[in-house]
Amino acid sequence: MSRGKTYLGYDVFVGARTRIAWIFEEFSQVYLSFSGGKDSTVMLHLCAEEARRLHRKFGVLFIDWECQYKLTIDHVAEMFRQYADVIEPYWCCIPLRTVNAVSVFEPEWVCWEEGKEWIREKPAGAITDGSFFPFYKPEMTFEEFVLEFGFWYAGRRKAACFVGIRAAESLNRWATVSGGRVKHTYKGRRWTTLFSSVLCNAYPLYDWSTEDIWTYCGKFGKCYNKLYDRFYQAGVPLSRMRICEPFGNEQRQSLDFFQIIEPETWGRMVARVNGANFGSVYARERGIILGNYRISKPEKHTWKSFTLLLLESMPQRTAEHYRNKIAVYLRWWTTRGGLPDGIPDEQQNDLGSKDVPSWRRICKCVLKNDYWCRTLCFAPTKTAAYQKYCDLMARRRKAWQLI
Repeated sequence: MSRGKTYLGYDVFVGARTRIAWIFEEFSQVYLSFSGGKDSTVMLHLCAEEARRLHRKFGVLFIDWECQYKLTIDHVAEMFRQYADVIEPYWCCIPLRTVNAVSVFEPEWVCWEEGKEWIREKPAGAITDGSFFPFYKPEMTFEEFVLEFGFWYAGRRKAACFVGIRAAESLNRWATVSGGRVKHTYKGRRWTTLFSSVLCNAYPLYDWSTEDIWTYCGKFGKCYNKLYDRFYQAGVPLSRMRICEPFGNEQRQSLDFFQIIEPETWGRMVARVNGANFGSVYARERGIILGNYRISKPEKHTWKSFTLLLLESMPQRTAEHYRNKIAVYLRWWTTRGGLPDGIPDEQQNDLGSKDVPSWRRICKCVLKNDYWCRTLCFAPTKTAAYQKYCDLMARRRKAWQLI
């Protein structure tokens, strides 16, 4: 199958509008996952134009992470005001759990956590009580929440969620759109992902470039998040201008811009989130500290012994979490992966995106604070099942005697 581009004979603007119109025609329930970033902003502009033409309304889901730029919050409020006639707003300020990749003492943190001093007050009109949603469970993860929201919003009718991602932005996003042979699509449209008979994601902007996004905003005079102007003034390249929750493995690399652009917000973040200042200082260093690019081990250590040393230095709960994941990883390679004698200490290309097993790869995962071990091809464990998972792994590790 060819991986090159196929030109369809029309520009990306016409393509996006055609796809959006088709989704509105196909689905009685339509909503948009909105972050306040440039791509989802363009999606909201285009969807609102189509909704006004059709005299329809659509939902807009915005997850407020508490630790966000004031400029982003102001922009979201402006977009909600501008399109109040066609949107059903779901501005969510409820406790949700997410990765904190800048601390081993608090590897996850909960936004809007009860009993904490929040960075700012919840805005008027926001949904502030999780019980508003019948599916909500205390401190559920973002991934769990957005999927359950989709099924709830669909009800007994089929629903589509507009997501403003572009294939050119990253390999993961290209894979989301292309999907290979295993991807389920809606009526054969490759720019959709079908989750069930009632719910699918749609990516109408999949073929847009960054330049297309800004050309659209400039040509049609559309409002955008002014945070991007501040990023530009700070010398941030276009490829790194990201607006989302700030403490993930990728997002932490831009933490130091908070103290430049909004020092008041930054001061409250340092007091609120464990490791925020550490992440600001070290997350962009190309060294051993957070393991993003190159890593090294101490003298007289193998990668395996260094990994075990790192685990011994962690809080017990965090270390046990990593040991569970590593044990499953080792067990898979020894029983099903063709390495009955165990994985090597290191081998060629073991630090790349492809899963080439080695203790050096495991060590990088630990150094990165990759809490859910995506480096080792794991996905987050669901909140409700996590304690059962820990109990099960305690029994299995005792039997396997791997780590």
